[in-house]
Amino acid sequence: MAAAAQSRRTTRLVRKLAVAGTGAAVLALPLIGATTASAAPATTPAAAETTLAGYPNNLDGWIRESLAIMKERHIPGTYNGIYRNIMRESSGNPRAINLWDSNAAKGIPSKGLLQVIDPTFNAYHVVGTSFDIYDPVANITAACNYAAARYGSMDNVNGAY
Repeated sequence: MAAAAQSRRTTRLVRKLAVAGTGAAVLALPLIGATTASAAPATTPAAAETTLAGYPNNLDGWIRESLAIMKERHIPGTYNGIYRNIMRESSGNPRAINLWDSNAAKGIPSKGLLQVIDPTFNAYHVVGTSFDIYDPVANITAACNYAAARYGSMDNVNGAY
């Protein structure tokens, strides 16, 4: 089909859709694009959208990646137990820092998703994770390792620990 004929056809279709109303236009928009352009090539998610291990780079992905590492290392814990404690400790903010409690007064503030202090993070760091206390996966995994040693599992932690 010649470009001019295709353009006239698309213009008529757009006019008809405009008359039909917004609902029809929204449903038909993919058809308009398909008549005037080829499909976009499939792309992979940007690096910022996934972790190095391929999990979503968000709270859900960080917990799932931590659970996979914990399973390899026989560290107990469940998604719900980890999520519950993260929401209580940091509301899901991996850069959270507590500058007002007794730990902060001693110069060792609690940091990250599960509000771990540096000495605890260093003592319970899990091999294969980052040494950055603010790294979400490293923070979760070290905190769960600590909770397992102290309480049996992060699932048994129902308050500040």
